[in-house]
Amino acid sequence: MNPARTRKLGERIAQIVAEMLEHRIKDPRLGFVTITEARVTGDLREATVFYTVYGSETEQEGTAAALASATGLIRSEVGRQTGIKHTPSIAFQLDKVPDTAAAIEDAVARARAADAAVAAARAGAVPAGDPDPYRTSGPPGDDEDDEDGEDEDRPAGTGAANGTSGHGGQEGEIPADAGRDAGYSPS
Repeated sequence: MNPARTRKLGERIAQIVAEMLEHRIKDPRLGFVTITEARVTGDLREATVFYTVYGSETEQEGTAAALASATGLIRSEVGRQTGIKHTPSIAFQLDKVPDTAAAIEDAVARARAADAAVAAARAGAVPAGDPDPYRTSGPPGDDEDDEDGEDEDRPAGTGAANGTSGHGGQEGEIPADAGRDAGYSPS
């Protein structure tokens, strides 16, 4: 069936049910009810009407019982006002979205409070060691040699002067890029 048609029928059913609860259903067990949505199956045979109730747990149970007893009257009115060939069966279901939204809002508030506590603890904190533990080097090519001709940054006994062919490895090691010099090409 066309999804647009099922959506429109769901909206129309929600409107009819809300009007019925406001004007025609006079059950004393019926609490302060709000119809939030009605969903219809693709074959238009079943409709689920979601509702919320303002009040305590006992008022919610009383409202559920009142809606269950008024289902036949509501279904006949839905069939009369919509004029479709087969009136869908109607089931009422308590909408849990407001409860879920409240739980999410509570979790977000707890996370904000924890973030504020971390920010307050961090406000007066100082680093345990050097504020900038990483060496900063000057501009490239600005390597100055000290008096014996070796770099200050390179430990003594390393480099081209001791036979490692300038690759920075230990004596006798084969550098990682040695294969490139041997005439092999990567495939």
